[in-house]
Amino acid sequence: MKVAFPYIAQPHQTLHSLPIAMEMASRHPEVDVHIACTTEAHLDYARTLGALYPQTRATYDLLKLPSFLRNRIERNGLDVIGKLSSLFLNRDYFSRFQAIVVPERTSLYLKRMGIRKPRLIWTRHGAGDRAIGFARDVKAFDFVLISGRKVEERLLSQGAIQPGRYYRGAYAKFDIVRRMGRKHTRLFDDERPTVLYNPHFSAKLSSWPALGEQILCYFANQDRYNLIFAPHYRLFDKHRVEGEALIERFAKHRNILIDPGSPRSIDMTYTMAADLYLGDVSSQVAEFLVKPRPCLFLNAHNVDWRTDRNYLFWHLGEVLTDLRDFRHALDRAFTKHIEFLEAQRQYVLETFEFPDDGPTAPGAADAIVDYLKRAA
Repeated sequence: MKVAFPYIAQPHQTLHSLPIAMEMASRHPEVDVHIACTTEAHLDYARTLGALYPQTRATYDLLKLPSFLRNRIERNGLDVIGKLSSLFLNRDYFSRFQAIVVPERTSLYLKRMGIRKPRLIWTRHGAGDRAIGFARDVKAFDFVLISGRKVEERLLSQGAIQPGRYYRGAYAKFDIVRRMGRKHTRLFDDERPTVLYNPHFSAKLSSWPALGEQILCYFANQDRYNLIFAPHYRLFDKHRVEGEALIERFAKHRNILIDPGSPRSIDMTYTMAADLYLGDVSSQVAEFLVKPRPCLFLNAHNVDWRTDRNYLFWHLGEVLTDLRDFRHALDRAFTKHIEFLEAQRQYVLETFEFPDDGPTAPGAADAIVDYLKRAA
């Protein structure tokens, strides 16, 4: 049995499925596991993560791409053309496998490209509430991995998954973060509370276009809080010059750390180091809340969110529509956190499922192999 784990998107998705690939290769020697990436840099990153499983053997493949396109992706980041080209130009490669396990949904285009034999398996990436994670095309996957009851109930209610064709209780990113030894680390040389500002990349949803400049300037001109500005990886992936300019612009402020897209921005270094989460719709808030802490949410688009299940997590902290009361809102987030504590705990229990407090990737790997054997 041959199973591929391709990575055709940004590297933040890698942590959500690569641990499953490693566990599959370790626990099921009859399965030939391949890790495939679009660029040398991404392949190196995958190898680095794979090295955390020293007893595991997997094959690492560089997907076929014209050199000009690969160089453009390396230099300027990924776009839709790059992703679709990675699929279309590697149809022969993908057709050799019994299954293709992916953290994104773009790979569903393989079916339109004539690839019928492999089963398509979705690991998801992130555990947020936005509709994008519950899109209509989810039902096109043959098997789906989900993190907990909240996701299961929503996907079942819309007919996107069926009994026997999904596995509940997998959030593999936590496994690899544990292996990396990531833990709460002080990133500043003082005892000030640290705020993580983590805006989303989509202009239609993000607080960054409307409020980002004000937020950075606020923290630059006060001495009460430290700030980590680590947005969703995709915010600056195609705007790397702007990201580097921000680092240089705020370099003299020792209470501000700006990271537009290093590995630390995706491996929970910052969600574990912060004392308060400030954001809009990024699913990283779910990872942050594994250890309940104060949250502030920014409603920069005046969304009517209170009864919208796509904004369920906005009930876990105060929601601001502007920054007129920002200073006091930060203070209130700490002093009134007790009012949100139980809601945060319940949210985590419904979002993630850890049957024995151990790694979840082994169970996910077993579930995939079991499904493939049943479906053969």
